[in-house]
Amino acid sequence: MKQPEDVQLSREEGEALLARLEANTLTADDRRVLGKVLTAYFWLLFALREAKLSLKRIKALVFGEPPKPPKPPSSDGTPSGESAGGGETQTNASQCVHSSTSTSAPDKPPPSGHGRRGAEVYRAAQMVACRHEELAVGERCPACGRGRLYQLPPGVEMRLDGNALLSALRYELEKLRCSACGQIFTASVPVAAGTEKYTPRARAVLALARYYLGLPWYRLEGFQALVGVPVADATQWDQTEIVGDCSHPIFKCLENLAAQGEVIFQDDTPGRILALIAENQQARARAQTQGKTKPEERTGMQTTALIVQVGDRRIYLYYTGRRHAGENLEALLTKREPGRGKPLVMSDALSSNNAEEAGLIRCHCLAHGRRQFSDLADDFPAESAVVVNALKLIYDHDDAARDRGLSGQERLVYHQEYSAPVFTTLKTWLEQQTAECFVEPNSSLGKAIAYLLGHWETLTQVVKELGAPLDNNTAERALKLAIRQRKNSLFYATAHSAYIASILTSVIATCVQAGVNALDYLVAVQEHRQEVFANPSVWLPWNYQGALAPS
Repeated sequence: MKQPEDVQLSREEGEALLARLEANTLTADDRRVLGKVLTAYFWLLFALREAKLSLKRIKALVFGEPPKPPKPPSSDGTPSGESAGGGETQTNASQCVHSSTSTSAPDKPPPSGHGRRGAEVYRAAQMVACRHEELAVGERCPACGRGRLYQLPPGVEMRLDGNALLSALRYELEKLRCSACGQIFTASVPVAAGTEKYTPRARAVLALARYYLGLPWYRLEGFQALVGVPVADATQWDQTEIVGDCSHPIFKCLENLAAQGEVIFQDDTPGRILALIAENQQARARAQTQGKTKPEERTGMQTTALIVQVGDRRIYLYYTGRRHAGENLEALLTKREPGRGKPLVMSDALSSNNAEEAGLIRCHCLAHGRRQFSDLADDFPAESAVVVNALKLIYDHDDAARDRGLSGQERLVYHQEYSAPVFTTLKTWLEQQTAECFVEPNSSLGKAIAYLLGHWETLTQVVKELGAPLDNNTAERALKLAIRQRKNSLFYATAHSAYIASILTSVIATCVQAGVNALDYLVAVQEHRQEVFANPSVWLPWNYQGALAPS
């Protein structure tokens, strides 16, 4: 709603207007004034509601979403938020949406990961065989004296120990001197100790602490000093840079593989690089001397996550610098082999995600569209429920397709049969809200509806394209790793250190996705540096064990 013109009334004029209203002697001027007052009243209600929504979003951003209590069922068995009081439009639309599908998702099993962990999850545990103190296989049973003892599968007991991230081993080398000639003879360091002060495992631990746990160098320095093995922060960086150097061919190989992927998820989050911040300050100073309000150069910094589905594997790539997600995606796709089909690219609808759109199939995130309506549930419960319930059906169908183990083509046919009618009904309802002026276009609800209708083609790719995802949650989850680093470590010093972070974060995240022990992998990459540089394709996280096996 546009802000109405002000109504200037003194107290005396207002009292006189009320008197004429009660006496039913209103003039034409009085009616115009009352019309302006009513318009201002409705505009004020609108403004207060929008302000309330804005404050709610800010509160949720700062303090997080409060837990919502479950809605008690009403007397007729329907949720209280979907009673008949929601309006005829809500009831009819909900009935249409629910009647447009003939299937419902089966009951989901309880999530895994609850209860005590079994001994088999400790894959890196050191094995220690414990023999019976008194008995052996083949001896007579000490209980009955008749039978012989035979072997059973061993029992298992777990013990967890603690160590510093970096531990130190001190070798004291015996020295002998000749009493006649003075020649000194020093014992040799054991071969197992190696020739370098910092072992590949020590460097790998530092890389994981910084780029997976997100611990800043100075905090690691303080912790190591606390446990009696001090290591300076500059030394930590020097050793981790070696790991990044050894992993660089792996990173470039992952890029080449990812460029051939079928589905790509992309997203951005803010990043900080001190060297670029200093450049920004210099650019602002130049702009001020030239009488400009802001510098012409780009000043933003982002960390981009590109998650690429290549066959049955997922590759994680991270980039931190000036470029947006769309520019990083465009640079990656320049490595795509000619003749390959267009990849499916999932993102939110921000323009910074756009690349060379003619060379890809753009999908937009349904979760972003749903989130706008779920935020309005308190103020527009009926309208919000229509959209949220419809999109819930789409997700239920996708869950059912996954639970049944449908192939990509079968999933597409399944969505075309059951999800396409839901989308059609929902679109008709959304268009009706705007065409029949049920919704103020500039309100939060109007903007949420306009978002869905404005991106309808890219939001509904799941019923048109083989393998199209529903949302961009994969990229948003992947960015948590970069956000963890930013919140704990705040910044990178230079563009080079940001690039090393991109290499190691990408390799570590890909290891996690592949179910590979990232610590052992980074150790192996360092110990076989020459082989990695010669042929990185056989040293990827999912196949490097074959390269380690003796020929």
